[in-house]
Amino acid sequence: MKQKIRHSMAGCLYVLTVLLICTSCGQDRSDEYYSLIRPKQWIYDVMQEYYLYYQDLPAEEELDFFLTPQEFLNAAASEQDRKNGVLYSHVDSVDVTAASSRALSENPTYGYEAVMLQAENGDYALQVLYIQPESPAEEAGLKRGDIIIAADGKEIESDDYTTYVSEPTSSCTFTLGTYDFELAQLDSIGTVEMPAPRIIEEHNLLQTQLFSTGSRTAAYILYNNFGEEEDIAQWQSLYTQLASTMPDDIIVDLRYNPGGYVTTAQTVATVLAPSDASGQTMLTMTSNDKLNQTQTYLFDTSLLPSGTTLNYQDLYIITGPNTASASEIVINCLRPYMSGHLYQVGTPTFGKNVAQALYTSEEHPALELWLTTFSLANAEGYSDYAENGLLPDFELSEPYGNPLGELGSTDDLLMYPILVRMMTGAFPSTEDTQTRGTGNHRNMRVIESSIDHKPKLARVSHRPLYVHP
Repeated sequence: MKQKIRHSMAGCLYVLTVLLICTSCGQDRSDEYYSLIRPKQWIYDVMQEYYLYYQDLPAEEELDFFLTPQEFLNAAASEQDRKNGVLYSHVDSVDVTAASSRALSENPTYGYEAVMLQAENGDYALQVLYIQPESPAEEAGLKRGDIIIAADGKEIESDDYTTYVSEPTSSCTFTLGTYDFELAQLDSIGTVEMPAPRIIEEHNLLQTQLFSTGSRTAAYILYNNFGEEEDIAQWQSLYTQLASTMPDDIIVDLRYNPGGYVTTAQTVATVLAPSDASGQTMLTMTSNDKLNQTQTYLFDTSLLPSGTTLNYQDLYIITGPNTASASEIVINCLRPYMSGHLYQVGTPTFGKNVAQALYTSEEHPALELWLTTFSLANAEGYSDYAENGLLPDFELSEPYGNPLGELGSTDDLLMYPILVRMMTGAFPSTEDTQTRGTGNHRNMRVIESSIDHKPKLARVSHRPLYVHP
């Protein structure tokens, strides 16, 4: 017996059309109809049971079950499941997830991240944030902070972000420039030949280095995405290096990190945690009131190669507006155990305090539903950062349009207050820091950022939930 058909008014019209066609041709093609609506019916049924915001689901008759799975999810999802145009719940194909687990780019790429800027005179430009190793951008000699003002002799325009950043299709010649804030104009300084885009390996743990300032040593770590098993192994290896070098302070740069897997966040937080946090509650995840379930993650020293915590003094975490999800878990969950020793520098974080669990169905094996299922809180129960994000101890934004300096160097503006505090025990004044970064000039206006388009993730995938129709 066919399952009960639940559909929208558009679906009703479609059914009548199908029945007329089937009657006229003498063929029963109802299976085609059911194959179209079943994946969406499965998504809706899963949402009714597991969705954190199940009370906000529209009635079935208000939904169109002939949309694509992602379109259907967009239509059914609660407004509480969104921020700044970002829907947290999402549908992946198995192929997409497989490519992600191999840390490969989803599309051919030049291998750099950038912001699109607009000058006071209306001109547009792209400024490079960072470069992936062994990418076309690295081969071309592109550097962080480079300002691209033209491509193949044509000035950068407002709609060129896709063509030259997110989905490039061919090689090109970039014209680099500088922005003259006094004259409010972009000036050319040379060109670079960009090879054709290609699929590249994306490195999440992009940079680690040990340096000294004054009498103190510090480890700088640039981490841009919480991947799965490979990332956990890399952080465990990094722990071994830190244990052998014993830096006074650790700097973790999450300014471009939109999140990833909760299990990896647990490993990172355990690596950074002090000894009195060992075995204590790190994260509490709470389901909807229908399920009434709570899951707890601990600071688990069994994740550490030696089973013992690091011995260092202060942790500095650099954040930006796209520091989100799993990144925020690490910051929020370390704070109860590191009062007076954890300092956040940068801008407020994105503000995402929920996690997505993985649901699959044997009947729809090509679909992976990542559904917002849990709210997140630290050991003190704090989770109220969805609106304003996690606030920094020293607030400072990157000086776009100006020289950005190499990440982790003394020329990197967001490093400056950290270095001052390491040497003096106190942060510098905001005025002194801003003057150092921009020379009293204004920043160019950010129109778009490639980091904005990265999904804000706190994924719980260690135990996929198989839900049958």
